[in-house]
Amino acid sequence: MKIGVMLGLDPRRSSLEHLTQQVVDLDRRGFASAWIPQVFGLDAVTTAALLGRETQRIELGTAVVPTYPRHPAALAQQALTAGSACAGRFTLGIGLSHPIVIEGVMGLSYARRAAHMREYMEVLGPLLRKEPAKFEGEEFRVNLALEVPEAPRVPVLIAALGEQMLEIAGRTAAGTILWMTGPRTIETHIAPKLRAAANRAQRPAPRIVAGLQIALTTEPDAMVERLAKRMAIYGQLPSYRAMLDKEGTTRPTDLAILGDENALDKALGRLRDVGVTDFEAAIIPDEHGSGELTLQYLEKHL
Repeated sequence: MKIGVMLGLDPRRSSLEHLTQQVVDLDRRGFASAWIPQVFGLDAVTTAALLGRETQRIELGTAVVPTYPRHPAALAQQALTAGSACAGRFTLGIGLSHPIVIEGVMGLSYARRAAHMREYMEVLGPLLRKEPAKFEGEEFRVNLALEVPEAPRVPVLIAALGEQMLEIAGRTAAGTILWMTGPRTIETHIAPKLRAAANRAQRPAPRIVAGLQIALTTEPDAMVERLAKRMAIYGQLPSYRAMLDKEGTTRPTDLAILGDENALDKALGRLRDVGVTDFEAAIIPDEHGSGELTLQYLEKHL
């Protein structure tokens, strides 16, 4: 299981300057990947392209870019450019986001989400393979080829939790990228359905990138108390609520990996055993605002 780090979790350290310093350090230490969220700050694909010019080995990915406000041809063009800037080390993570964002903030319809993603990948997939996209659907009608001569093919990961999305991810993408999804749910729901879809489509074994919060701490209970309010939203969003139900918990904080080295070893071993190919560490800062001890712990497990 490869180990990567989610960037930009601390708003005070989310400027391009801070992110560049962070990812150059991660690259130097030998981490496999760095993942950039797309929320309401920096554009994740553009940021990955810029960071790609400053690094040598580390994979740079988005976690994740919402599809709805972006035409797939425009996102493909942007992603191929980022792939060129990263010299083949860029992975595009995409997802549907949530009704509270797509409908409530952007004023777009969230009604046909599975159909939307199927059509989206009919356009995005070929273009990122550097093939022409010719598709006539209800939402997209595209006849287009892109020419980004130095760009390699760009792999896609789809944030897939429900059965229809797992089918789409297994059939059309390189795998899935998860957030707030525990090991029991990955073992019994995510991995088998994703792999079955990939097998039916005669595709390679899919990646499962699992993002979870983690901290090396001697006071896990105090940290849970600190996290509870910030993580409460995940129990209210329907897609994450469904994953918590499958995991058998009502508390999002139960998914955080907290404790001493033995506790963290056990949790990471469990993720590896259930088929996670890549762990995306969302490092929780300690009371002094640093996650260095957790970073050092992860570095020993590369």
